[in-house]
Amino acid sequence: MSERETPYQQRRRVSSVRIGDVLIGGGHPVVVQSMTNTDTADVTASVNQVAALARAGSQLVRLTVDRDAAAKAVPLVRERLDAMGVEVPLIGDFHYIGHKLLADNPACAEALAKYRINPGNVGFGEKKDVQFSAMIETAVRHGKPVRIGVNWGSLDQDLAQRMMDDNARRAVPLDPRAVTREALVASALQSARRAEELGLARERIVLSCKVSDVQDLIFVYRTLAERGDYALHLGLTEAGMGVKGMVGSSAALAILLSEGIGDTIRVSLTPEPGGPRTQEVRVAQELLQSMGLRAFTPQVTACPGCGRTTSSVFQDLAQRIEARVHARMTQWRETYDGVENLKLAVMGCIVNGPGESKHANIGISLPGTGEQPSAPVFIDGRKVTTLRGAGIGEAFEEIVEDYVRTHYPKKSTKGDAPAAAE
Repeated sequence: MSERETPYQQRRRVSSVRIGDVLIGGGHPVVVQSMTNTDTADVTASVNQVAALARAGSQLVRLTVDRDAAAKAVPLVRERLDAMGVEVPLIGDFHYIGHKLLADNPACAEALAKYRINPGNVGFGEKKDVQFSAMIETAVRHGKPVRIGVNWGSLDQDLAQRMMDDNARRAVPLDPRAVTREALVASALQSARRAEELGLARERIVLSCKVSDVQDLIFVYRTLAERGDYALHLGLTEAGMGVKGMVGSSAALAILLSEGIGDTIRVSLTPEPGGPRTQEVRVAQELLQSMGLRAFTPQVTACPGCGRTTSSVFQDLAQRIEARVHARMTQWRETYDGVENLKLAVMGCIVNGPGESKHANIGISLPGTGEQPSAPVFIDGRKVTTLRGAGIGEAFEEIVEDYVRTHYPKKSTKGDAPAAAE
């Protein structure tokens, strides 16, 4: 693989899948998705949460469709989101009775941009193929893509038992965990082949095999990538809460993404009590941006602090700039082209401060313990001024605002020619 290739070029080649107006696979950027935790039948709550997730940057949002009331609510949710100008595609998450819900609620089937089917609980015994086929045929009829989402917490037990029995007859049986991993992959690929037999085109199929263990997830997705060229949705299921969930998801997904595996991702965080559902979106964005696969918002580099930085000035300023950038990004994104690529540095002493600041578009090196009370500011590698006094924060914020205004072209509205930077 050439060192000159971009992260996009290094990604595994799969067919492009269209979900509403969003394209995944086929060399398109990795897509961030999320899922609501509202009762879908509560239209107002669901609309509000979908809108919040979309505004945070989720490009696809999944809803639980678990009963008739939820299925009837989906077209109402879609209608209200459209009225608000929130066009994010909606995915229906079906288990157990999805075939019936889709058949009884054609408006739901049409309003959804994609269906998620779990082959482990789509039906049991003789009903399994009948009910799976009914859902696939509905997708074909409505022109919808399908994610065949296998989960080790709800793995097809008939398939798993057959594979365990076959393994027991081997001269040297495999570890049961290895058989379970193989069963996950087999369930996904067999279901995908059956969907194609029923008329669902390969470019309308996305696969996922979710587990909650990092090493198992890496193994399963590497195997999936080796055995098929379907678009893949990545995610550590039941990742957990807070730091644990963030670290676990990042550890697993970063390895796979660095190998070119994965076309959509979700970070399945358990929200802190009262915490925002949108946190999972921001973590997914930070992961992709840290890897150089996407750019969502300006990045602020800040040193961790040491004995040279006993003052909290640089910490306060770094926090202030982070908050300012986050608050301004909604307007900046709508107004300026490419502003998400802006890089800022807030450094705390003379050791790495000037050098790190020169690597950013805008950097400030604050004085450490015993250093002169002055803060040189660098723009695109060149020192342009030195800030002093109590107003350093406000002055630096104004420098950032001025840089955005003068270095990024204004976006054109429909029918207008592209505007030049001021």
